Amino acid sequence: MKQPCDEALIRTGAPYASCVEKSGPWVLAATILGSSMAFIDSTVVNVALPALQSSLHANVVDVQWMIESYGLFLSALILVGGALGDSVGRRAMFLLGVVGFAVASAGCGFSSSIKSLLVWRSVQGVGAAFLVPGSLAIISSSFDQQSRGRAIGTWAGFTTITTALGPVLGGWLIDHASWHWVFFINIPLAVLVLVISLRYVPESRSANPDSIDWLGASIVTLGLAALVYGFLEESILGWTDPHVMGSLIVGFGSLTLFVLVENNVRSPMVPLGLFRSASFSGANLLTLFLYAAVGIFFFVFPLNFIQIQKYSATATGAAGLPMILLMFLLSRWSGGLVTRYGAKMPLIVGPLITATGFFLFTLPGVGTRYWTGFFPAFMVLGLGMAISIAPLTTLVMNSVDQERVGAASGINNAVARVAGVLAVAVLGAVMVGAFTHSLRQSLAALKLNTEMVHQLENNAAKLGTLDAPANADLQTAARIRSAISEAFLFGFRLIMLLCVCLASASAVVAWRTIPSRSAVRAPDFGDAAGAA
Repeated sequence: MKQPCDEALIRTGAPYASCVEKSGPWVLAATILGSSMAFIDSTVVNVALPALQSSLHANVVDVQWMIESYGLFLSALILVGGALGDSVGRRAMFLLGVVGFAVASAGCGFSSSIKSLLVWRSVQGVGAAFLVPGSLAIISSSFDQQSRGRAIGTWAGFTTITTALGPVLGGWLIDHASWHWVFFINIPLAVLVLVISLRYVPESRSANPDSIDWLGASIVTLGLAALVYGFLEESILGWTDPHVMGSLIVGFGSLTLFVLVENNVRSPMVPLGLFRSASFSGANLLTLFLYAAVGIFFFVFPLNFIQIQKYSATATGAAGLPMILLMFLLSRWSGGLVTRYGAKMPLIVGPLITATGFFLFTLPGVGTRYWTGFFPAFMVLGLGMAISIAPLTTLVMNSVDQERVGAASGINNAVARVAGVLAVAVLGAVMVGAFTHSLRQSLAALKLNTEMVHQLENNAAKLGTLDAPANADLQTAARIRSAISEAFLFGFRLIMLLCVCLASASAVVAWRTIPSRSAVRAPDFGDAAGAA
């Protein structure tokens, strides 16, 4: 799912090296393919998680790290990547990101262990931190004000299509080849981007670039990494483990230090003065809550579909297509809501509809038909997000002075990514705890021998891949598998209810912090613009 201010980041840049007429389509082709690499990877890997878990004999914490190692570096370094592009050269940093992402994708594809895969996923995140802002900045710098709107619309439309089709293609590759090919599909895309970019994409850089806030970037990376480690490992080691407590203390301490540093450096990566605007602060708090819910949803729903509902990877990848397509089709309509009602009303109604969509996911049980159980939930969820994204983008752009709009959009984009990283860490631990609690109660009712109970409880972190002990008879094994499925559904439903709370909290934030007519003008993102 693209972040709320992706198009805004393009829109707010100033043109530096206008394209000649013939090279414009090539610039769009390069940026679309480059952005699609990162967008596809962020969705395809979620579909691949059950296959990765089974193939590498991983528990849920290992699976969480596959998402977190990528998102952590992307979240922490995306603002630095944009600043480096302004200073060193936008095309140069974009190509560096493409090459790094491709090399890391090959490393992921050839990995045969969890440790190797996590290392390469981290490198992928660093590459994406250069690639994503670079692709957006190239569009901004290559098209003048008159042609930029159509360029943005073309970019948004095609990246939405590739993002939607990515999980389906990835699922098909998993079903008919292996999970390794999910990463290999990035390599031909990267080669094509390199060829086009070297031939047709002009280089550009800022005439007065800001200095790079390496200290702030290092501190926020350390802080996020420590928090993620503490929350993930808690589900296995427990809160009292010194490694868990130490990591959480370092994490919260580092983020506190980050605020102090950003308040005193000459060119901070996060200008704290922007948060003096109540609307800007409210927009980012709303983003944090809403995208935390979205982030954990896209982590757990593939596990439910593949491990519990027994969908194929291809069917799981296709399950979310109606939601993404609905968001795309309604994007211009939702932009019109901002013009007619301002940002406040859509940002109250949209998250509440999103909360309703999350609630609908608590209703299906094991074996529920897709069209009666899951399709309505996806459609309501898509409607809620479609109503929310354009007003959120507009609110961010209109809540600060015009010369600070680019920084504001970048910060909001980073907040959305950080929200997903923290949600998978924190709520993933809640999921494991809920699963373990429910399973323990069910096992007590089955009156199994102590050895079986200990074996199952000690491996509860496997979640849906947990199986009955080999020495269990057929009838007992069937009961244990049923208990595992019910325990997973108990945890999944709890997470969905927490998503309801997060989405509802974002509506409350909009109600309390956004003036009634804070945004009366929606940005024009072109004919095909959409956020998905």
